[in-house]
Amino acid sequence: MKDEERVRRAGPLTYRGSAIPRTTTDQRLLDHRGPTDWVHTDPWRVLRIQSEFVEGFGLLSEVPSAVSVFGSARIDPGSKYYGLGVEVGRRLAEAGYATITGGGPGMMEAANKGAKEAGGLSIGLGIELPFEQTLNTYIDMGMTFRYFFVRKTMFVKYAQAFVVLPGGFGTLDELFEAVTLVQTHKVTRFPVVLVGTDFWKGLGDWIEDALLENKLIKPDDMELFQQCDDPAEAVDIIQRFHRERENSQSEKER
Repeated sequence: MKDEERVRRAGPLTYRGSAIPRTTTDQRLLDHRGPTDWVHTDPWRVLRIQSEFVEGFGLLSEVPSAVSVFGSARIDPGSKYYGLGVEVGRRLAEAGYATITGGGPGMMEAANKGAKEAGGLSIGLGIELPFEQTLNTYIDMGMTFRYFFVRKTMFVKYAQAFVVLPGGFGTLDELFEAVTLVQTHKVTRFPVVLVGTDFWKGLGDWIEDALLENKLIKPDDMELFQQCDDPAEAVDIIQRFHRERENSQSEKER
């Protein structure tokens, strides 16, 4: 790729070619303490972090019921998993949910594509990375974040459920953070659905055989996530969960 064709988006900023910084905002925050006058520079970063929260909240505050969908950026269009992602986005849209993804290619693009083609609201929350990755073309609303932890807050705050498609380390990070938040009651319990049992079965078996067997988690923790193959079943799990919770709340108010 020619130097002038290279692009990096850092929050609301866009860099091209030779103007692209050699490090990302996250790297500058986490990798180095900074110069000797760090006490004067690091506190100012708080304002930038604050601005990302404000911009993210402003973008998403009026979004209707939504589901965050996670999955790999490395899945090629035409693969069976890409088609699965498209179907997930389509089913969510038909059920009245907005679809929130990381905004990139692969499974994220697939879910956004399915949602948009079905007439649903398609949202992408991107992240500044050392390599070029732009928001995919199937997004109705989007934002590129500098900081991972701000972006993760948006995924959780504005979602009524998580759907996890096949993915690598990033997807696993998002999956286990979501499960941990539910397990520790940092968020109101909501469904986490892993779609693609041929892909996820080994992970589920390991959690049961290693973590549960050694009493590192409780038996009830195995219910913090569910697995299925059919996107329609994934949506049904989400809808059934919220119906049951609404009925339970109504009974308590009587």
